[in-house]
Amino acid sequence: MITMRSALFFIVFILGVIFFALAILLAWPVTPLSFRRRLTRVWAAYNSRMLAVTCGLRHRVLGSEHLPPPPFVILAKHQSAWETVTLHNLFPDFVWVLKQSLRYIPLFGWALVASGQIFIDRAHGVEAMKRLHRQGQENFAHGVSLLVFPEGTRVAPGTVGEYKAGGVGIAMAAGVPIVPVAHNAGEFWGRRAFHKRPGEIQVRIGPSIPTAGLPRHARQEVLDRVQASIEGMMAEISRP
Repeated sequence: MITMRSALFFIVFILGVIFFALAILLAWPVTPLSFRRRLTRVWAAYNSRMLAVTCGLRHRVLGSEHLPPPPFVILAKHQSAWETVTLHNLFPDFVWVLKQSLRYIPLFGWALVASGQIFIDRAHGVEAMKRLHRQGQENFAHGVSLLVFPEGTRVAPGTVGEYKAGGVGIAMAAGVPIVPVAHNAGEFWGRRAFHKRPGEIQVRIGPSIPTAGLPRHARQEVLDRVQASIEGMMAEISRP
C-alpha cells in the first residue's frame, strides 16, 4: 500500500512540477518577481496537500510565535526532499540558497531561476560567498528572508552533520536575526527514498537569535547557539 501511495504522489508531483514550472516560466517576461514568488508558495501548498491526500503525510508547525519581523535568515535541518518542496508555504517570503547544479534541471531548475532563488557554486569558495552576501543584501532590502541548510546536505535522522558558518555570516553582515528550524521529515520520507510513510511531521521554530552589532569574531559562538537550538529541538521531536 505504501508503494502504491508513494507512486501516486510521484505522479501528481511530476504533474505539479510541469504545471507550476511552466506557469512561472511563462509569467517570467510579463510579471514582477513578487508574483512569481507567490506562485512558488502555491506550488508548495499543492505539494503539502498532495502528500496528505496520497500518502497520509501531514505536518504540524510549532513555535511560529518566535518568528521576528522579516527579513531574517532561516537555518533549517535538512533530512529529506520534503522540506525543499513544502517549506515555501510555511514561512514569510524567502528565497533558498541552493547548490548551482539545481538550476540546470529542466523545468524545475529553470523555474527556480525565474523565481529568484540564489545559487551557490561551492567550487568557487570566496567569490561564491561574496556573491551570496551581495544577493542576500539585495533580498533583505526588499524584506525577503533567506533559507540556508547549515549542514549543507541531507543527513539521516539521528545524525548531526558539520554545521557551516555561511548562513550565520550572512545574517551578521546584515544585522538580521537568525531563525533556527528543526523537523523530523526524514523519519517519514528518507533522503533519496521513494517511499513516504503516513504520519505527522513536526516542524519546530526556535527563538530567534539576534546578530545586530555583534563583532565578526562572535561568528563561531553564534553558530554554536544555532546548532544547540536545532539539535535540542531535534532531540525533543525525534523518535528514541
